[in-house]
This record gives sequence, structure tokens and C-alpha cells, in this order.
Amino acid sequence: MNIGLIGSGGREHALCKKIHESKIINKIFCFPGNAGTSKLATNVNVDILDFKKILTFIKILKIDLMIVGPEEPLVLGIVDYLKKNKIKVFGPSKYAAKLEGSKAFMKRICSKYKIPTAKFKICFKISEINDFLKKCDLPVVVKADGLAAGKGVTICKTKKQVIKVSKEIFKGKFKSSRKVVLEEFLEGEEASYFIIVDNNHFRFFGTAQDHKRVYENDEGPNTGGMGAYSPAPIITKSLEKKIVSRIIKPTLSALREKGSHYNGFLYIGLMIKDFNPYLIEFNIRMGDPECQVILPRLNTDLVKIISFAVNNKLKKIKISWKKNKCMTIVLCSKGYPGKYKNFLEIKKLDEIKLTKNDFIYHAGTKFKNSSLVSNGGRVLNITSIGKDFKNIRKNIISIIKRISWSEGFFRKDIGWRIIKK
Repeated sequence: MNIGLIGSGGREHALCKKIHESKIINKIFCFPGNAGTSKLATNVNVDILDFKKILTFIKILKIDLMIVGPEEPLVLGIVDYLKKNKIKVFGPSKYAAKLEGSKAFMKRICSKYKIPTAKFKICFKISEINDFLKKCDLPVVVKADGLAAGKGVTICKTKKQVIKVSKEIFKGKFKSSRKVVLEEFLEGEEASYFIIVDNNHFRFFGTAQDHKRVYENDEGPNTGGMGAYSPAPIITKSLEKKIVSRIIKPTLSALREKGSHYNGFLYIGLMIKDFNPYLIEFNIRMGDPECQVILPRLNTDLVKIISFAVNNKLKKIKISWKKNKCMTIVLCSKGYPGKYKNFLEIKKLDEIKLTKNDFIYHAGTKFKNSSLVSNGGRVLNITSIGKDFKNIRKNIISIIKRISWSEGFFRKDIGWRIIKK
């Protein structure tokens, strides 16, 4: 079986590595991939939003199954396009992808189907912002309605800041939308719950907790994620039952009612408050960097699982997991999530000796004139499996020190909640 994988981040390198371990694959092609995937697959230099060109390559390369990593092509309808052209593809339809593509869409489903979430208001103008501020205590969470690469959410402590951030969104700061979703601020602990879904069933696909803020002690602006660990100890069996019955089942039923089955990975972003789950967001794909801590714990052949999902046979497969814990720390370019330089050389990365429990996933990297260089804000994900989070983190930091890349920085406190306990 020839597999095509769309994307170029740490998530895609982790997916590529797991696909490479499968006994039922022949070749892997990454669109466009990165320096890490190039050692496991053939990278195809193509714009991931150029669906016609991707289709041409699928036919030339005789690809049997396409797997879509990032959200943007999913939201823009790549699955519908490929299916229309008789290509087997794993991921949700354009309509189902609105769960992530539009926060207003997701909130309306919550409202109609009584899914627990923060109180909210969908706003199109400043007068509506002012109305919400009269009824809601500070801080207030301001969200751009559409995709914003993890940077469209701001927790505002003053009314002035709420107005300022909302105006920026109305004026088109994010190309995806000029609509604002305001939310009450929920106090609690964040966690992520993952499932894999076909037209008829879903299977559990791991839990994780990540760190969105750029600086230690969870300070500074939001990022795409500075690190993560799995499993999430806060998600107990009793809490899991609530997540499934109150959030997952009503959401999948809502889509079916609208004539749109969900098929693909679904990431449920949660706030846990007083032992109850509240939905913060849906992501219609594996998380990044959560994918990098979930997949190393997976025992079952990933390609087999995805094939079962594409053929609506998930009910027939059992998914097994390692008991070990996993953590990743993201090595970023200095300046991220603001301005940073690209094409900075990373020397002698291949000379670093790793055990079978350690992985370096490439995120923002490429080869330029045979040299490995940075090509993004989040550059490498240093990942390790072990028995306890404290020693795993200690091991990861020792690997990062051996990488010795002076142009990068990282958070030393990933996993602080659970390590503190």
C-alpha cells in the first residue's frame, strides 16, 4: 500500500514515523514534508492548498490512501474534493470540519444540544461586544471565529483590551473571519481527549495535556504549543464517561442529523472544573504537539486502524496502548511566536545518540544546500517515553543541551502541574 501524507510539521513527522513502522505499507509520500520525513518517505514539494496538483501527484505516484494532517486543507474541503475524484482519504468532510473552522458553528451546536461549554456571544459589531461586557465578569476570552494557527484566542483582563482585540479581528487581523466569539473565562485545568471516528463508531485515541503559553509559569502569548505529555492524569474513568455522554455523542449525533457523518481524528479540548468537563474547542485532526506524545504510546498498527476507519469497520479493531508515559518539549526559534529568523543552521543533529525510547521529531526544518536549517517558529520536538514524568523531562532537557542550538529556546517546566503533585 502506498500512503500519502499531507503536512510539514512535528505532527506529520510523528505520523510518518508511525506509518513507516507498519507492515502493510510499501512507500510513503509526504506533501511537502520536512527534513525529518525525508529520511522515512519521499517528500513532494507542493502547496497543500493546491488540490488539483495534489490529485495529479496521487495518480502519478499510485497512492492508495491519503491522510490529511493539518486543519486548513480539511476546512477548505480537500476530503470532499478527493472523494469526488475516487481517492481514498482519511479526514472529515468540509461541513464536519466546521467544528474547528468556525467557533460560532461549534458554539451553536453546544447551545442546541446542551453540550457543556462556557457562556458565549457571537458578535459582528462593537455594540454587541459592549452588551456582553455588561453581563459578564472579567476576564473575558476573545476568539476569532475562523482558523488562526493557534493565535486567535486572547484572555482579556480589561474591557479596554476586549474592545481592542475585537476591533483587530473585525478589521481582518485573521484572514479566515471577521466574526468574534466572546466567552466567559472558565477557571480549571485543561486537558485533551482524542478519538478516531468512522461513519458508525468511534474509538478512544489517547489523552494529553499541553502548554500553550510561550513562557514558563504559563505566561506570555499563546502559541501553537510549547510541549505536551500523555496520558492526562486528570481524566479518570468517571470523567471519561461524562466526556463521552455529554460532549462526544451529542456532537456526532448533531452532525448526523445534518446529514454529515464525521470520519477522521477528533480532538476534544476541555476545561475540567469541579470534576466536570466543559468543551473549549474541537480540532478536526490530531493535535500538535499532542500527536507527538500519543503516537509513541500506540501499540496497534496505525495504518491498519486508519484503513478500518476509512472502510467504516472501526468496531472490528481493538486498539492497544503502552503503559508508559510520554512527554515532548518544543525547541523554538528565538522570537517565536513573534518575528523570528528562518534558515538558521542546526549542526550535527544526526550525531546525537538516542535510545529506543527517545525521538526527535522535526517540525519547522528543511535541507538547504545539504545543510539542516530551521524553517518555522517551532523547529524540533524532543520526545521521550518512560515511567515517570520527572525523569522523562530531565532526560529530554539533557538531549536538548546536546543539540546545542544557540538560536533556539524552550520551556523547562513542561509537565509542571503533574510533576509538582
